[in-house]
Amino acid sequence: MNPRRVASLAFALAFLIPLQASADPAASPRVEALISKMTLEEKAGQLTMNTTFPPQESNYRDIRDAIRAGAVGSVYNVHNVNQAREMQDIAVKESRLKIPLLMAHDILHGFRTIFPIALGQAASWDFDAIRRAERVAAEETTADGINMTLAPMFDISHDARWGRVVEGAGESVWLASRIAEARIKGFQGDSLSNKTSLLACVKHIGANGAVIGGREYTAADVSQRAMRQEFLPPFKAALDAGARCFMAGLNAPDGLPTIANPWLLKDVMRGEWGFKGIVMSDFDGVKALVEHGLVRDGDRIETARIAFQAGAGLDMQSNDFFRAIPKLVREGVIAEKDVDDAVRRILVVKEEMGLFETPHHGLEPGRTKTPPPTKEALAVAQELAEKSVVLLKNSGSDAQAGGKILPLSPDVKKVALVGPLADNADDVVGAWSARSVLSEVVTLKKGLEQRLPNAKVVTTPGGRTHDARDEEIAAAVETARDAEVVVLALGEAFADTGEAQARANLDLPGRQMELARKVLALGKPTIVIVMAGRPLVLTELDQISPALIYAWQPGTMTGPAIARLLMGDVEPLGRLPMTFPRSLGQVPLSHDYRPTGRPYLDPMEGFRAGYGDTSIKPLYAFGYGKTYTKLSYGAPQLDRKVMRAGETAKVKVDVSNDSMRAGTAMVQIYVGIRVARVSQPLKQLRGFKRVKLDPYTTQTVELEVKADDFAYWDVDGQRIMAPGPIDVMAGFDAEDVKTATLEFRP
Repeated sequence: MNPRRVASLAFALAFLIPLQASADPAASPRVEALISKMTLEEKAGQLTMNTTFPPQESNYRDIRDAIRAGAVGSVYNVHNVNQAREMQDIAVKESRLKIPLLMAHDILHGFRTIFPIALGQAASWDFDAIRRAERVAAEETTADGINMTLAPMFDISHDARWGRVVEGAGESVWLASRIAEARIKGFQGDSLSNKTSLLACVKHIGANGAVIGGREYTAADVSQRAMRQEFLPPFKAALDAGARCFMAGLNAPDGLPTIANPWLLKDVMRGEWGFKGIVMSDFDGVKALVEHGLVRDGDRIETARIAFQAGAGLDMQSNDFFRAIPKLVREGVIAEKDVDDAVRRILVVKEEMGLFETPHHGLEPGRTKTPPPTKEALAVAQELAEKSVVLLKNSGSDAQAGGKILPLSPDVKKVALVGPLADNADDVVGAWSARSVLSEVVTLKKGLEQRLPNAKVVTTPGGRTHDARDEEIAAAVETARDAEVVVLALGEAFADTGEAQARANLDLPGRQMELARKVLALGKPTIVIVMAGRPLVLTELDQISPALIYAWQPGTMTGPAIARLLMGDVEPLGRLPMTFPRSLGQVPLSHDYRPTGRPYLDPMEGFRAGYGDTSIKPLYAFGYGKTYTKLSYGAPQLDRKVMRAGETAKVKVDVSNDSMRAGTAMVQIYVGIRVARVSQPLKQLRGFKRVKLDPYTTQTVELEVKADDFAYWDVDGQRIMAPGPIDVMAGFDAEDVKTATLEFRP
C-alpha cells in the first residue's frame, strides 16, 4: 500500500477512535430499578418535553396533570420561581415513581444580567470572559429553579440575512470551537451535580446555518464531507468539553431532516464520537416530518417511528413519542430495549445533575422572585461588553488624538447624543433576553452622563429604529448643530434578529440612514455607533463617517461600556467574527472561501470568479478591528521549511507600536492548503495571540501551527493530511496578512 495512504488512514483512525465505543450510558442500580418498574407510558413520558405558555392557565393545568401521571419528564419555558418549585414538587412528591424534571429555558446571553448577544461576545475573542459570563448566567438561572438551558448555539453561518446569526459564534469553525469549550465549561462548571451548574443543550447539530436566502428553517444541500469539515467541529468541541445534550436542527441539509438522520445521530454521534447523552428535537421537530414531506399528513405514529429509529431520544412539544412509542413497542415495530436505552440516557443525566437527591437543584429556599444583578455580575457584563465593541473607523481632524476623533478629550463640554438607540433600553438587550428588567439596563445616555458629569449631554432620538417623522429628524439635526461633539446611535430593534427574523436587505432600518446623512453633513466631529444583531451593509456610512463603532447589542451595561471606550478608559479590543459585506449581492460571504477553477484576481479580469460591478472583497474582513494605536506587523518567520505529521511549527511575527499610546496588538494566524484531494479554502483561522505594546516598541509574537491544522475530510469520509505546500499567513485580519510557506510531508 502507498505509504502516504497508510499514514492518512492511521491519522483518520486516530481521530475516529472510539469508532466502536458503546453509546450506552453506565447506569446505576437506582436507574435500572426505575426502568424495570416503568410502564411503557411512563417510559414515553421520560422521552417527552412539554411547554408552558404563560397566558394559558389551562395549558399549565394540563402540564401539572401530565407530570403527576408520569407523562412528562422535561418542561420547557419555565416562567417563574414559583412555577419551577411547584412543578418539581409535583414530580418528586405526587408522581408514581418520583422522577425529577429537567426544566429548561433559553439562556442565550444572560438571565437577569444580560450580556452582549452571543455574536457580540464572539467579537471579544476572549474565551475566559465568555466562560465567566456563562458562569454568572448559570448561577442566576439555577437559583431560580431552572436546571437546563437550550443553548449554546453553534450553527456556522455565512449569511447575515439569517436572523439567528445573533445566537452563534460567527463563520469560523476554529473560533466557534474554542467558544464552544468556553460556554460549556461556563454553563456546566466543574460538575453537573453542583447546584450552580446548568445543563447545556447544544444546538442545532447539523448544518442549521446553511440557509437559503437567509430564511429560517431552509437548508442548502450539504454533503457529508462538508458537514464534517464545515459544520460539525464546534459540536464535537462542545462534546469534548462535557456537553451531555444536543438539539437537532429543524432543517434538512441533505434532503433528510436532521432529526431523522441516522448517519448523523447514530453513526457519527453515537458510533464515532461515543456520545452517551441526550439527543432531542427542536420545538415540534418530530411533528415537522409531515411538513418536510417524509410522512403523510396526520400520521403522527410514523413521525415518531422515523425520528426515534434515527436516534432521537427526547421529543420537544409534539407529543408524538408519548402518543406512539407504547403502540410501536406493543406492535413489535421498535424494541423495548431501545426505548429503555433512550430512557436510561435521560435518567443518567438527571442522576449526574444530582436531581434525585436535590430535585430543586440550585433553587434558593424561600425565593419568590428573581433579584437584581449583583455588582459582581454587572462587572462581568461590563467587561465583556467593552471587549466586544469593534472600532471600524477612526479618522477626522481632532488634533488632540493625532488627527483622530477617538478617544474623546476629557475636556469636552457639550455632547449631542442623537439617534433611536441613544436612550433605548429595549433594543440594546437584543433577542432572547430571559428575565431582563429594562429599568436595570444602563442606556448609552445614562452611561455618557455618568462618565461626563461636567459635560452637558443633550439627547434627541430623531425617531425610532423603523420609522421617524420629518420633525423628529429635524430636531435631532438641530441638537447636533449646537454641539461640540456628536454621538450618533443607530442600529436594529431587538426583534429584528433571532429565530424567524430573516431580513431581505441589510441596510439600517427605517429612516436612520437619512438621519445619518443630515447629521454628518454638518461637519461636526461625529462618532457613529451601530448597535445591531448581525453584520449590516455599512458602505455608505463608512464613506461619510469620520469614526464608526460596531457595538452589537451590548446588554445591561451598554452605556458604561461604550462611554469608557469613547473616552479611552479602555482600548478597543473587539475583532469581527463575521465578514461584513460591501453590498447585499455578496452575501453569503466568509473568509474561508475556496478558489474555484478560475479564481478572482485583483484587479478583476474577465472570465474570473468575481463581479462586473464591484470587488468580491468585503467592506470589513473577518477578524478586522482597529485600535487607538498605530500598529505594523512583519512577515511570519517559520522555524522549519519541512513539517511532518505529529510535529509543531513555531511561527514568529514582529509587531511594532508606532505611536505614543500603549496598545494591544492581536496577531491572527491562518493556513491555506495549496494541494489537496478535495479543493480547500484559501485560508482558515487557526489561532491568534494578543500582546501589549508600549509606545514605539517592537515585540516578537510566537504562535504555533500543528499537523492537525492541515487535516481535512476527503470524499471517502476519511480525515487525512496530504503532502504539499502549506501557506502560513499572519497579520491584522483575514485580508491583511503576510505569507510564509512550508512543505508538509505526512
